[in-house]
Amino acid sequence: MTRTPSTRSLIAWLQAAPLAAVFVVFFVVPLALILMVSFWQATEYELIPAFTVQSYVDVFTGCPVTEDGDLCVTFKTYLSTLKFGVLTWLVTGVLGTTLAYFLAFHVRSLTMQMVLFIVCTVPFWTSNVIRMISWVPLLGRNGLVNQSLQAAGLIEQPIEWLLFSDFSVVLAFVHLYTMFMIVPVFNTMMRIDRSLIEAARDNGATPWQTIWHVVLPLSRTGLIIGSIFVLALVMGDFVTVGVMGGQQIASVGKVIQVQASYLQFPIAAANAVILLAVVLMMIATLMRLVNLRKEL
Repeated sequence: MTRTPSTRSLIAWLQAAPLAAVFVVFFVVPLALILMVSFWQATEYELIPAFTVQSYVDVFTGCPVTEDGDLCVTFKTYLSTLKFGVLTWLVTGVLGTTLAYFLAFHVRSLTMQMVLFIVCTVPFWTSNVIRMISWVPLLGRNGLVNQSLQAAGLIEQPIEWLLFSDFSVVLAFVHLYTMFMIVPVFNTMMRIDRSLIEAARDNGATPWQTIWHVVLPLSRTGLIIGSIFVLALVMGDFVTVGVMGGQQIASVGKVIQVQASYLQFPIAAANAVILLAVVLMMIATLMRLVNLRKEL
């Protein structure tokens, strides 16, 4: 029996309906509620569902520059968060691309590729918090790293910035999110036609020239997808910054978490909406570098 175009279209919509319903219930509705609450009024005792932009005004109070000539708190917080995002993106990009290249082009056996790939996922078998806490006995003032350096005579006093600093926060982010870069880059590299690599070598290209002019351009889609994952995760993170920063380093996610804990829901929702807008602009910029629909 031949199905008409309208019947095929109806079947396609019915097949997509369950996933669409899940998307609406667990993404669109919560997002709409956050947007709605961001325009509510709040007192010390209650939330008033009345339209106002006061929460957004409070977020940008004193911006862009305070009376003392410094950047306002909101701008400083976003710059701090963006700094963590960019540093993590750079390190995970280098590590992820290097590991993915090794797995895709230097490990010949498909079985060994899968084994090594599973090994890379082992850290994900434990909680993020446990993985972060595991750095404390290593990087602490009396931790293994400082004790080893002192025993070797390389330092006289413990290095203070190894823990509860920007360094430890970025290190934890790299530890947590490098896998999100490896997976899409590895998947893209596995789809590269090996005859192109051979053609580059036959034309006299060095290994570095082959990587730079053949492998990396053809891996651009995976790099962009991995970048979106890493930047989105880092920008919204508050647990890692709190644990590895010793509750001393500010981030937008941490600010939202503190505001919500003090029941300041409208301003927390306003901050969440602004953060979402910033992240979407970053993703839109990355999406302009590659046509994901065409590439995938």
